[in-house]
Amino acid sequence: MEKETKQQRFVRVAEKRVQNILHALQSLSQCSNPKIYQWSDEQTKKIWNAIDEALSRCKQSFSDPDGHTFRL
Repeated sequence: MEKETKQQRFVRVAEKRVQNILHALQSLSQCSNPKIYQWSDEQTKKIWNAIDEALSRCKQSFSDPDGHTFRL
C-alpha cells in the first residue's frame, strides 16, 4: 500500500471539511424562513460577525500558517 503524500492528505481532508462547512451554511440558511422563525437585526449581525471573524482567521492561517506575523 502506498503512503499518502501531504498533498493527497490535504486534498482528502480539505474536501471533506469544506463540504461540512457548506452543509452547515445550507442548514443555517433554512433559519431564514420567516414563516417558521423570527429574528432581529441584532441577532443576524452577531451571526454574520462571528462567521466573518472565523473566516478571516482561517484565511490568515493559510497566509501565515505558523502565526509568527507580529503587528502593532
